[in-house]
Amino acid sequence: MFPVSSSRSSPMIKGSTAVEIASGLYWYLKYWCGAHVSWDKTGGIQIDSIPKPGSLPLVKAEGVMIQRPVPWNYYQNVVTSSYSYVWWDWERWEKEIDWMALHGINLPLAFTGQEAIWQKVFMDFNISKEDLNDFFGGPAFLAWARMGNLHGWGGPLSQNWLDQQLALQKLILSRMLELGMTPVLPSFSGNVPAALKKIFPSANITRLGSWNSVDDNLRWCCTYLLNPSDPLFVEIGEAFVRRQVKEYGDVTDIYSCDTFNENTPPTNDTTYISSLGASVYKAMSKGDKDAVWLMQGWLFYSDSAFWKPLQMEALLHSVPFGKMIVLDLFAEAKPIWKNSSQFYGTPYVWCMLHNFGGNIEMYGILDAISSGPVDARTSENSTMVGVGMCMEGIEHNPVVYELMSEMAFRSEKLQVLEWLKSYSRRRYGKAIHQVEAAWEILYHTVYNCTDGIADHNIDFIVKFPDWDPSNTSSALPQAHLWYSTRKVINAFQLFLEAGNNLAGSLTYRYDLVDLTRQVLSKLANQVYLDAMTAFRQKDVKALNLHSQKFIQLIKDIDVLLASDDNFLLGTWLKSANKLAKNSQELRQYEWNARTQVTMWFDNTKTQQSSLHDYANKFWSGLLEGYYLPRASSYFQYLLKSLQENESFKLKEWRREWISFSNQWQAGIELYPLKAKGDALTISKALYEKYFCKRKQNKCDFQIGGKRVLLVCT
Repeated sequence: MFPVSSSRSSPMIKGSTAVEIASGLYWYLKYWCGAHVSWDKTGGIQIDSIPKPGSLPLVKAEGVMIQRPVPWNYYQNVVTSSYSYVWWDWERWEKEIDWMALHGINLPLAFTGQEAIWQKVFMDFNISKEDLNDFFGGPAFLAWARMGNLHGWGGPLSQNWLDQQLALQKLILSRMLELGMTPVLPSFSGNVPAALKKIFPSANITRLGSWNSVDDNLRWCCTYLLNPSDPLFVEIGEAFVRRQVKEYGDVTDIYSCDTFNENTPPTNDTTYISSLGASVYKAMSKGDKDAVWLMQGWLFYSDSAFWKPLQMEALLHSVPFGKMIVLDLFAEAKPIWKNSSQFYGTPYVWCMLHNFGGNIEMYGILDAISSGPVDARTSENSTMVGVGMCMEGIEHNPVVYELMSEMAFRSEKLQVLEWLKSYSRRRYGKAIHQVEAAWEILYHTVYNCTDGIADHNIDFIVKFPDWDPSNTSSALPQAHLWYSTRKVINAFQLFLEAGNNLAGSLTYRYDLVDLTRQVLSKLANQVYLDAMTAFRQKDVKALNLHSQKFIQLIKDIDVLLASDDNFLLGTWLKSANKLAKNSQELRQYEWNARTQVTMWFDNTKTQQSSLHDYANKFWSGLLEGYYLPRASSYFQYLLKSLQENESFKLKEWRREWISFSNQWQAGIELYPLKAKGDALTISKALYEKYFCKRKQNKCDFQIGGKRVLLVCT
C-alpha cells in the first residue's frame, strides 16, 4: 500500500521490508496529512495532529512512492547504550524500535547483553566467572569497558544482570528482524581479561596506558589488549561470533569493531596496521563467512595526529573491498570523506554525531544536515552508502533528529526555513505565526553553529569551573556560545505569546521548557563571569550580589524543569532501581546512575575526576540536589577570602566538594517522578523576572497547591 524502494540493492540486507512500509506510512501521515508522530522521553506518543479515522485522503491506486537515494539508514553510537539505554526494559525498547521503523532506520546497533556472551566464550578459555568480575564494568559504564578504556569500574555484574540483558537482547533482535532491520552485532577488538595472560603466558598481550584516571589506579585503568597478530586473537574472535550465532541465529552479517577507539596503536608502521585490520576481519569471517566489518571513523578525527593518510589507507585496505563500512561519525562538522579521497574508496555512511554525553542543550547545524548528505552522495567518485545518527545520548533537540531522519529519503537539498514552517505546524497541530517567527530566529542562532566546536555543554551551572580566580594571569573561563543571546530571548518571547493557543500541546510545553532553560542557563554564564570579575576587583558587595543571583537562577531553573516529565532526575534513578532484584543490586545500580551524570570516573580527596560533568544534565533534582550545593560552597569560600583578606583556599573547597559529591553518589534519597506546576505560567514568570524591561516587584503562582514566589532581581 505504501511501497518504499531503494535505488540501490544490497546483498547484505536480510528480513522483510516492514521498516520500509512503516516509514512510508510515516511519510504519508507527515506530508500528505500534516500529522506529527514522535516519542517523548518516557515513551509517550504525540499523535494529537493525526486526522480522525475516516478523514484521511484516499491513496491513489499506484500508492505513494518514497525512494531512498542510499540503501542504509544507520542508528546509534557505541556509547548510547550506556548514556541512554542502560536502564531500559522491553517496554521502552519496543517503543524505540517502533520509532526506528517509522523513521526508516534499517541498520541499528544491537549491543545489549553481550557480556553474557563473553562470559560463555571466556569460560571456554578457562577464565572463571570471578576473573570476569574485574573485567566487566558496571551497568552505566559498560560501553567503555567494552572498548578497553577501563575495567571493573562500577562493577561487578551479577549473574542476574547478565541473564536479564541476554533475554532482553533476544527480544530486541526479534523485533528488529520482524520489522526488516539488519542489526549490527559486536565483534572482538582484542580487549581481554587480565587472567588470560596467566592462562596463556606466551600470548602477545599488552597492557595499555591510562584512560582519564586521575591517579592511574590499576583497579580500573590500563586494560589488556591481545595483539591481532597472535593466533589466539582469531581463535577468540571466531568463538565470539559463533557463540552469538548459536544464541541468536543467523540474524546479520554486519559486525561492529573499534580496536583503537581513543587508544593509540603501539606503532605507526603500516605493515603492522594492515595486519591488525586483516586479523580483525579474519576473526569475523571465520565465524561468519559473509561478515562485513562496520567501523566508527571517530579515531581518524580524535587521533588525527596518528592516523595520517598512509596509516588510514593501510587499515581501510586491510580487508577485501566491500567487506568494510566506515561511519563518518562527525560529518556534520568534521567530515573525513572530503580529505581522505572518500575513505580511499571504502564504502561509508554520512553520520551526524551532534551530542556528547547526553547533555541537554539546544544546539545543531541544520544547514549542514540538510545539505551535507547530498553533497557527499553527489560528489565525484562518491562511496557513500548511507546516512546515520550517531549521537552519544538521545532525548533532546527533536528538530535536529526529525530533519536528519528525513535526509535518508531526500535526494536533493531542502530549504530549511520552509521545512521548519511545516515542522512547526505538524509538531504543534496548527500554524501559529509567533511560533513560526520564533523558529526562524532559532534556525539562524541556536541551530546554526558553524564554529566547528564539538558541543559539550559547559554551561557553568552544570559544569562548574574548578579553578582559582585570584590568579589574574588566568583568563576567565568561557562557555560555548555561538549566537546572539538577545535574539534567542526574542524567540523566547514569541514562544510565550503563542502559549494561549498551544497550552494543551505537550510538544509545545517541552519546547517551551527547553527554550526557557536555554536562555536562563546562558544568562547564568554571564552572571558567573560578573561574580568572578567582582572577586578580582575585591568588591565584596558585587560578589555577593552576583553569586546570589547565580544561586537563584539554579533554583528557578529547577522549578522550571520540574514542570515537565522529560526533565526529571527521578525518572533516571527509578529506571535503574526497577532492574534490581535485591538490595545489593539496588545500591549498585543507583550508584552507577548517579555517578555517570556527575563525577563519572575516579577521584582523589582533592582532585575531581577528569570526566566530571561530562554527562551533565539539566534535570530537576540534579540542579537543586547537586549543582546548587557545589556553587554555594564555592562562592562561600570566595566571599570568605575577601572578607578575611586571605588567599582563596581552592584545595579546601575541592576537599569539601568532592566529599559531598561522593556522598551524594552513594545516596538513596528519592526524587520526584511526576511533573508539577504549569510550564507556561512558570516560563512567563521567569521572563518577567529576568528579561522584562518593566519588571513587576514580584511574580507568584501555584505549584502542587503551594504558592511559589519569585522575587524580581
